[in-house]
Amino acid sequence: MNTIAIIAASGIGKRMQLQDGMSKQMLEIGGFPVIYHTLKAFQNAKSVNAIYIATKEENRATLEEMAASSGFSKLKAIIEGGKERQDSVNNSIKAIEEERRRTGITANSILVHDGARPFIQPDEIDEISHLSLLFGACVPATRPKDTIKYIGSDPDFFGETLDRSQLLQVQTPQGFRSELLVQAHEQAELEEWYATDDAALVERFFPEQLIKIFETGYHNIKITTPEDIPVAEAIYQQRISRQV
Repeated sequence: MNTIAIIAASGIGKRMQLQDGMSKQMLEIGGFPVIYHTLKAFQNAKSVNAIYIATKEENRATLEEMAASSGFSKLKAIIEGGKERQDSVNNSIKAIEEERRRTGITANSILVHDGARPFIQPDEIDEISHLSLLFGACVPATRPKDTIKYIGSDPDFFGETLDRSQLLQVQTPQGFRSELLVQAHEQAELEEWYATDDAALVERFFPEQLIKIFETGYHNIKITTPEDIPVAEAIYQQRISRQV
């Protein structure tokens, strides 16, 4: 299996209330940057052959040093991120396609992951990679713990209560057969159509494509707000204690 991972790590962390445009991926958990934990998981995933990171240019030197010192040999390229997350992923896809044309080597599947999700596990990555190749697309998700209500026509009042058993909270890495994801991004760029995740692009441009559900645990959190840091520290310390 030839799988390429794209890690979107250009977010400046507005909701983290960070100063001077600092990237939330550079915040530390257990003494290591968030992006370190993310890279380590993909480095250790057996299915992943190459990793592309889309990030801010000022993070390049730090990431190159991190890869060299930590043995992250699968890091293939550091790509300059775009204005939106989708632009960053698209920039990475273009770099992957350029490499394909140059070498003739085609990836079977492409995984797209949020750099701010540091606790995805290598075996989960491998399973998503396998399922994306088997079904064409695979997205990890968890079942919501809270009741979800729809906002009605008046934004100050609730509308109907949604059936929680029919809802899932979507996560990453989202996996796709490579040609499917490439074409979806190409079409989205042509139409200047944006979505909050890559699965939505595939749903729009390839509505006949079913997306396989892969249920994960609640550990695969995304570092988004200040409250997430102590939660992440707790998850990290729990994992360390299990290894002792």
